[in-house]
Parts: sequence; C-alpha cells; structure tokens
Amino acid sequence: MLNDNELATLRNRFRKDATFLLQGTASDDQDEKSQEEKDTKPLPRINRHSVFWIVASVAVTYYVDFLRVIMEDDDIKRWWFNVGLVLLGISLSLAMFCIVYLEWFKGIQHYDQEYPAIPPITTAAFIAASCSFNIALWPVWSFFTPLILFTQFMGVVMFISVLG
Repeated sequence: MLNDNELATLRNRFRKDATFLLQGTASDDQDEKSQEEKDTKPLPRINRHSVFWIVASVAVTYYVDFLRVIMEDDDIKRWWFNVGLVLLGISLSLAMFCIVYLEWFKGIQHYDQEYPAIPPITTAAFIAASCSFNIALWPVWSFFTPLILFTQFMGVVMFISVLG
C-alpha cells in the first residue's frame, strides 16, 4: 500500500491538476465570449481582397469573351454543360432554401443542425457542377479552363458578399 508521504504527494498532484483544469475551463469561457463578441462585431464588406476578385472576374469575362463563348461556341460539349447547369441549379436552390426560407422566414440560424443533409448535398452538387463545366469548356480554353472558372466563381462570391 501507499504510505502517508506518497499519499500526500498523490493528493497534491491531483489538486494541482484539478486547479489547472479549472483554470483552463475559465479561459475557455473567456475565449467563447471573445468569439461571441467577434460574431456580433460586423466585418467591413468592401476590402482589397473582395475588390481584387471582382475586378479579376470582370477582366476575365471581358478578355476571354466569356458570355459570347458560352452562348455561341460550337466546341463546348453541350451535354456536360447542361448537366453542370442542372447541378448548379440544385446547389443554388438548396442555398436559397437555407438562406431565404429557413433563415429569413423561419428564423432558423443553425439550419445545418436542423437539416444536416443539406450542406453535404449542396457541396457535392456544386463540386459535380464545377467538374462538368470544366469538362464542357475544356475544348475551348484547354488548361486555362479551371483558372477561368475559379476566377469567375470567386468574383461572384465576393460580389454577393459585398451586396449582403
């Protein structure tokens, strides 16, 4: 068995560990409060990052004649392009359902907890749409296609974030 000296040492060690753990949870509470304060403090909508992506997207749209190519070019694999449009429509519809209906009308802030299947389905649909668009537009722009589409995507996302 343990003698009194070893028992006292063991007790002191547990007391120090308990004190350390209690101090750790107190600092965690302060971190949570600071995180809540960060959430309530609004961030600036317009910054250099968002302006860069919006300008880059407009420049790419202009210099590669994006809209004319999408509408008129015969090299586009139309089947893949249409599949990409359907998948993008699914992704955007689910996003609008979450933002407009669940958040604005129903007042559900954490819709991913209420409907846990929506975020992965939306993400999968968007990734599949981007792959379809890359396949469809590859004959037109070759290895520049992913760069062009990514720049367009970032420009749209940043433009929406500036508006919202």
